[in-house]
Amino acid sequence: MQLHFSPSMRSITISSSNGFIDLMKIKVAARHFSYRTLFHTILILAFLLPFVFILTAVVTLEGVNKCSTFDCLGRRLGPRFLGRGDDSGKLVKEFYSILNQVNTEEIPHGLKLPDSFSQLVSEMKNSQYDARTFAFVLRAMMEKFEREIRESKFAELMNKHFAASSIPKGIHCLSLRLTDEYSSNAHARKQLPPPEFLPLLSDNSYHHFILSTDNILAASVVVASTVQSSLKPEKIVFHVITDKKTYAGMHSWFALNPVSPAIVEVKGVHQFDWLTRENVPVLEAVENQNGIRNYYHGNHVAGANLSDTTPRTFASKLQARSPKYISLLNHLRIYLPELFPNLHKVVFLDDDIVIQRDLSPLWEIDLGGKVNGAVQTCKGEDDWVMSKHFRNYFNFSHPLVANNLDPDECAWAYGMNIFDLRAWRKTNIRETYHSWLRENLKSNLTMWKLGTLPPALIAFRGHVHPIDPSWHMLGLGYQNSTNIDSVKRAAVIHYNGQSKPWLQIGFEHLRPFWTKYVNYSNDFIKNCHILES
Repeated sequence: MQLHFSPSMRSITISSSNGFIDLMKIKVAARHFSYRTLFHTILILAFLLPFVFILTAVVTLEGVNKCSTFDCLGRRLGPRFLGRGDDSGKLVKEFYSILNQVNTEEIPHGLKLPDSFSQLVSEMKNSQYDARTFAFVLRAMMEKFEREIRESKFAELMNKHFAASSIPKGIHCLSLRLTDEYSSNAHARKQLPPPEFLPLLSDNSYHHFILSTDNILAASVVVASTVQSSLKPEKIVFHVITDKKTYAGMHSWFALNPVSPAIVEVKGVHQFDWLTRENVPVLEAVENQNGIRNYYHGNHVAGANLSDTTPRTFASKLQARSPKYISLLNHLRIYLPELFPNLHKVVFLDDDIVIQRDLSPLWEIDLGGKVNGAVQTCKGEDDWVMSKHFRNYFNFSHPLVANNLDPDECAWAYGMNIFDLRAWRKTNIRETYHSWLRENLKSNLTMWKLGTLPPALIAFRGHVHPIDPSWHMLGLGYQNSTNIDSVKRAAVIHYNGQSKPWLQIGFEHLRPFWTKYVNYSNDFIKNCHILES
């Protein structure tokens, strides 16, 4: 910054350092001019100019350097010289006030809503919205989009539920073709196991696995993964139980695809003399009562107040209404001591699991006189699977539940359980199970909704021995974010939940752990177009 005095001393010019821009010019009339006045003027300017320089630098750092005229600079500096601040904070507060006011009022009837942000901007320009109108339009748009997203989420959950409850075309094809093979091919009807191995079906020196399912493809994976992961496959005996309609196809598969040296027995529920109406009266009622069948097979949306239901709660209710929960096959595990009267210790497996490690050490676990060796599901942090207590399964507003159960009691998992049948036969577990099922039927399913686990949680109270969680990893049908390293380390992985690996809604990154045990070279698999993708 430079000062220039004219030769006549009648004017003083203050210019920038490069001399191109004059910042200030002072003219002094001759008759009023004195050197004393000049001195005082220069002294005042010398005092003020550093402050002007500093303020200019601050404004420049804030972005005013884009100003190309003194007018622009003046508009930015003027309020600072005059002691006025930026009004944007005041405007924001006023807009907040308008938003709060609009939030408590009814949206005007017939308010036209734009379909996109760009359309909103365009209409603001054309219609010259005031702040209040803009706030109403913004609120109405947000509520509209929230409703649409919510409706889409519920529709997605319904579609997923239907997909999980249906039978894929390829699996249905496999069952039909194998059933046809059973009627036309003698090899498909051969005795399982061969007569010379029949004594081994009750030999307690062998490791007996029990699998109850009507899914032939899933059963093939469970058996194949168990045998391939075993260090002693010659000691394995599989007891596969299925329903009457699937029996021929299931028998054909294992007759035509032996898993030597392991032994496989296939039996239909109709072949167990003990399974009579007299022995399972409650389950007969569960399967045939119209109200129960309508609950599991009827319209899952009718009567549901979706406006007061979160998508997660709705998903849980849909899961609880899976038709499999009224299937006799799903309840069979409660009758194992009667169905296999000569066996001492068995491992019961669900059909949506994969065995990745030798399970023979399970027979060496000392259950301490308990009946059921199971993984507890109250020790984890995830909400879906491993943080379950009784309060997650039962309605504690029901007096019978509230008076007899503890909401904080730890739950445990079905899917891979080691059962001591000798200890079981000394208990009243089956009677307790039937009693609570009967009470839930009387109360119109108001005590619990979800299938076979809740009555088992009650019936096995005091009879459960916790086993290490590494034996049984759950949740692969629920959680897309399942840790892959944990999956690889687990002895048994369980695809419990809707996203089964044989369904299109299964999680792609978790499916290979299951498909590696599917025999895609098998002609039946190929002809039914069950592909590895």
